[in-house]
Amino acid sequence: MKERSLRLAIQKSGRLSKKSLELLKAAGIRIDNYSRQLLVKAQNFDLEILFIRDDDIPEYVQDGVADIGIVGENEILEARKELNVVEKLGFGKCRLSIAVPKHFKYESIKDLEGKNIATSYPVILENFLSEKNINASVHKISGAVEITPNINLADAIFDIVSTGSTLVSNGLKEVEEVIKSEAVLVSSKNLSEPKKALLDQILFRIRSVNLAKNNKYILLNAPNDSLDKITALLPGIKSPTILPLAMEGWSSVHTVIEEDDFWERIENLKNAGAQGILVVPIEKMIV
Repeated sequence: MKERSLRLAIQKSGRLSKKSLELLKAAGIRIDNYSRQLLVKAQNFDLEILFIRDDDIPEYVQDGVADIGIVGENEILEARKELNVVEKLGFGKCRLSIAVPKHFKYESIKDLEGKNIATSYPVILENFLSEKNINASVHKISGAVEITPNINLADAIFDIVSTGSTLVSNGLKEVEEVIKSEAVLVSSKNLSEPKKALLDQILFRIRSVNLAKNNKYILLNAPNDSLDKITALLPGIKSPTILPLAMEGWSSVHTVIEEDDFWERIENLKNAGAQGILVVPIEKMIV
């Protein structure tokens, strides 16, 4: 019997769903007509996509219903399933924090002693409180955790924070960051060799896409007497590419720089004599 396709579980709807689909598209995996289906076959890759609730993904992957999954690190920690975290994906970044009403006089974690804390992530919270030797009552809530202090169901909450705007709109303030989280690719610990090979292909594509996002391709004109100074600012992947220009005494320099270093390097290049600097986005990057 032929083994079924590699099966990827992703969030059906929510904060990771759109980004997961965008990543697959950027990796050259085409998925059509998925809006109303729970299981869809990719058009050009031996992959099935299973759309489910995010908190179900760890269990589905552990049990072999899906082979791999895209899910938040927070869900992995909460579920406590036996999975391989294969790759951090760079999107869906957030933090899980404790928040209290603005009028709550909070000076340290000890102020939570004996308090009631509402959360959708009791495992993570209980582990944190235990590490800090804090005895508080943890109440698992499904849904809008942030409203519980306002209706006297809890003294504090523990929840996902992205921008903090939801906390502010509910009269809350963030007081303790417990963990940071982002989307990760996870896999079953029992993948067959053919499926491992397919996973490796997907990983290669994802890494090429994400590496491109974190880098910029730049081209600039430089006077030859400043080339040493300019190239010292541009290490590139190996070293900058230098081509002579038609104008005597000038060269064109091409290289790749990381997004995080971009503005500082541009200023330094200008100061070193670089002119006509062009910055080009990179679609894919293979190293």
